Amino acid sequence: MKKMVSVLMTTMLLTVPVASAFAQTTQDPVKEKAKILASKIVSDYGVSGIQYAIRDHGSVVLSGSAGVKDKAAGSPVTKDTMFGIGSISKVYATAAALKLADTNRIELDKPLTTYLKDFKMADERYKKITPRMLMNHSSGLYGSHYENGFLFDDNDTRTHDELLAKLRSEHLKADPGEFSVYCNDGFQLLEILVERISGLSYSEFLKTHFSKPLDLSSTKTPRDTFDRTKLAKTYAPEIDQALPVENVNLIGTGGIYSTAEEVSKFGDVLIGNRTDILSEKSAKAMQSHEYRKGVWVPEETNSLNYGLGWDAVKLAPFDDYGITALSKGGDTQAYHATLAALPEHDISIAVLSSGGSSTYNSVAATNILLEYIKTKGIIKEILPEKTFPPAVKTDMPSELQAYSGLYGATDRMINLEIKNGEIDLSAAGGLIPSQKFVYTGNGQFKNKEGNLTVSFDRAKNGKTYLKFNGYLSFPGLGQMVMATYEYQKLDRNPLDPATRKAWDQRNGKRYYALDEKITSVGYGNQALLTREITVNADYGYASGTKIVNPNKAVNAVTIPLINGRDSFDLNFYKKNHTEYLTIAGQSYIHENGVQPFSQGSSAVRSISSNGQAAWYKIDKQSAGRVLTVKAPASGGFAVYDAKGELVNFSKISKNYSTVLPEGGLIVFGGNAGDVFKIDLKTK
Repeated sequence: MKKMVSVLMTTMLLTVPVASAFAQTTQDPVKEKAKILASKIVSDYGVSGIQYAIRDHGSVVLSGSAGVKDKAAGSPVTKDTMFGIGSISKVYATAAALKLADTNRIELDKPLTTYLKDFKMADERYKKITPRMLMNHSSGLYGSHYENGFLFDDNDTRTHDELLAKLRSEHLKADPGEFSVYCNDGFQLLEILVERISGLSYSEFLKTHFSKPLDLSSTKTPRDTFDRTKLAKTYAPEIDQALPVENVNLIGTGGIYSTAEEVSKFGDVLIGNRTDILSEKSAKAMQSHEYRKGVWVPEETNSLNYGLGWDAVKLAPFDDYGITALSKGGDTQAYHATLAALPEHDISIAVLSSGGSSTYNSVAATNILLEYIKTKGIIKEILPEKTFPPAVKTDMPSELQAYSGLYGATDRMINLEIKNGEIDLSAAGGLIPSQKFVYTGNGQFKNKEGNLTVSFDRAKNGKTYLKFNGYLSFPGLGQMVMATYEYQKLDRNPLDPATRKAWDQRNGKRYYALDEKITSVGYGNQALLTREITVNADYGYASGTKIVNPNKAVNAVTIPLINGRDSFDLNFYKKNHTEYLTIAGQSYIHENGVQPFSQGSSAVRSISSNGQAAWYKIDKQSAGRVLTVKAPASGGFAVYDAKGELVNFSKISKNYSTVLPEGGLIVFGGNAGDVFKIDLKTK
């Protein structure tokens, strides 16, 4: 879900003077480091604009930016430019709930049902879920309901309004508290909890209890009224113009806009420096090592170790210096952000960008922060980056051969074969490319360069996990350490002949989303609206789910940390001889059910009474012709070529005429009953 834009930008750095003579005279190396890293991210990492700020004991000591706010205007990013902060919003939701705990209106370890009487699930274990489990990702919920959560210029609340109803028919993937794995729905439930207990809308609660007393004039949600022109423009590789404003209507999990200076100011609240806003007790609670309460990787040096709301409460490499560091990253489709804090030293840094990735921002923030604390004398020197000897292959014990087999993670599977002490692994986790690992002893397989290690852990829950552990390098930015369970070994699940036949027919087939509004960001990238089913009938699994019968498969993976997130079941049914798929209540149509767009020179299309999108194949009869659409204000359409790449999306381009590519797709969306008048002419 990252969007990469490679553009050379002009660089602008703004520094804010501070009263401290120490900061005035020693700020230059930090300013230079920040300038170099920000410029590198803009030039090489697909970022159009970036903004950063360091706060020390309540005062901004560095505030800078690089790139542009608006490509067309050439206007630079300034300290007042606003960005989406994505999942950094989770620490705001955590703080909001903890503020209720400070006034004894909720207790973190009481069942959530104490406060949300209408929270019910089709799994009796839900009664054990507590607010704490929502904050530390250990609730056992499947993960995320994204439907209509990311919209262009549309703050529709249905994703918030329908969550409790959707959860009523769903199950858990683990016992509450068994382990922590990233879970967006937990923070959506915290948002609802805050509203129910406080009697305020979530946006109004944030404004009343955080923004006004802290003077956060640029911290807003999609539900707020504010000047949208203050937002940094966002871009996509295949589209020349700026995208419309992205509203993440999953506010509790990722919907806040802000600036780097204001995010760092909120960091002061989170590390206990504003006890008038949040108690020191609650700030300390957020830093607790929640990740160790359940199944977790044994490595202590890591970039992930969950607290309450925080991604990391023991962030590497600061632990190498004996310093506690906290971190939270955030990514939407368009915006990317990181917040890091050193609570023992009252220092925080925020880095926000349009384009790129929170990973890049985090690596840059770490190195800017290290430079800053070196300048302050907190550390004497910055340790060199880790280096590794090349892997040297050795004889592998024969018993390790038993780890060969099928492995799964959410929506993906690999058939892992250990052959002659070697493993060929496909790309994993979005950051690790496909490569070969060789056995080097002590149960470990290493890549050629020696910086990545693969091993196998049998955890206390009885599951066997394939583990990655190593250092990733980002040229010009720095290193990041990551230890994760990447895949879970799957036991064979024999299928009867009828079930096997039904699923074999789905292998490699695509299903297209029907319930996304036409304002959805997803229409800008067809892959976000497409489910391609991968089946391994020999083992009895499909796309990381365990096949139950000819039309149903259930989540099969229980992986801590990150790769077991966003789980789902697959449910298929037929209507009028067309197969449909439902996932978490969202409907998809089988590619074979998508009808040809064949027609004469003019026609009328309409949205059915159920409001679902209408997909069509662009056949030879229509290909190469110029399509002109007259659509209502609530309607729109998108056209894709045979490779699935976007040709035109009317909600972005405002262009209602396009040449239809052969073998592509066209989709119409809008309100139920919307009518589209279509003119189709030869070029």
